[in-house]
Amino acid sequence: MNVKQYDVVIAGGAMAGATLAIALNKLISERDVKRQLRVAVVEAVAPNVDQHPGYDARSIAVSFGSSRLLSKVGIWSMLSSVATPIAHIHVSDRGHAGIVRLDAEEQAIDALGYVIELADAGRLFHQQLNDLDNVALYCPDSIIDISRTQQNVTLCLDSGEQIQTQLLVTADGALSSCCELLGIGRHEHDFEQVAIIANITTAQAHQGRAFERFTPYGPVALLPMSEGRSSLVWCIKPEYQSTVMSWDDARFLAELQSTFGWRLGELVKTGKRVAYPLLLRQSEALTSHRVAVVGNAAQTLHPIAGQGFNLGLRDVMTLAEEVVNSFERNEDVGEAALLSRYRQRRLPDRQATVLMTAGLVSVFANDSFPLVAGRNTGLMAMNIFDTLKAPLLRRAMGQVER
Repeated sequence: MNVKQYDVVIAGGAMAGATLAIALNKLISERDVKRQLRVAVVEAVAPNVDQHPGYDARSIAVSFGSSRLLSKVGIWSMLSSVATPIAHIHVSDRGHAGIVRLDAEEQAIDALGYVIELADAGRLFHQQLNDLDNVALYCPDSIIDISRTQQNVTLCLDSGEQIQTQLLVTADGALSSCCELLGIGRHEHDFEQVAIIANITTAQAHQGRAFERFTPYGPVALLPMSEGRSSLVWCIKPEYQSTVMSWDDARFLAELQSTFGWRLGELVKTGKRVAYPLLLRQSEALTSHRVAVVGNAAQTLHPIAGQGFNLGLRDVMTLAEEVVNSFERNEDVGEAALLSRYRQRRLPDRQATVLMTAGLVSVFANDSFPLVAGRNTGLMAMNIFDTLKAPLLRRAMGQVER
């Protein structure tokens, strides 16, 4: 059998995997390297480029810092046309006085972050991967077997092909099949919350305003989208899921209105609702022999504060830099030293972000009086004193060391 050879194979061609492939191609082209870095992407599902889910499209939040990282590798110019800017973030605690306001104009920037529909992102990334001469795209296809030697990794694909690489990158999602094949376990923590996802139309224009409101049952967030819509994430207790999902649209909007309030006027329309349990998942290792783990395969966070994609992007960009630096020095891009550098650079950011998001869930889901008083005092103080607000602002904007 003809076994094709690559320097890097990326399992997963969604946003994390596609970004890594594009970043590697861009960074290599900027260096005076005479050789080409041979990259392959294996993606199981081709995006439906002919049909957009329309009103029911799912979205992600991209921080200001992430948009700058994407600009460095030529991706943001592609995504900006489908991105809705977040001009203002309003954080509140239901039934209490604590409020924090973050404003892009005060920071002298165009936006604190952006909201992008996954259908748009998938179509654009797939198109760009297809257009790159130095990236081989296996799609639809998947990895069904992995074997490793001291020198390389051999991958058997569902299509029957075999490919070989120096470095395998698992970017195939929260329930990574590659990590399972490799025996890389994961830790899980159940937040005992369910996220209800939908798109909402409000009577008042959102004007780029994002809201995060904490309730005793979990946070509810509305993020600005295109065409005047807002992307809803409503976290509830699991025992309420069947009830909430059984409501008709009118009842659902009325109950959401009671929880969220009237800051955007009447909630007038909702799209299809989807519910999923909220878990913190962390791979037991970020690296293994000739393997790096990135994105949701490395960690899947609670959606509070919208940190998930942005943390995964920092994984991707850090790994891309390390691979390109080693390749430029004519070193093996799957060697242990490179993987060690990647792991050491990523662990502090990963630990800090996981602790922050899990801590916010714990603090704001607790209705005991000392915690309620403490967190509202903190929110009010942050809103008054810029020095207290600064750490929250930096994390929200994705301005994080990596």
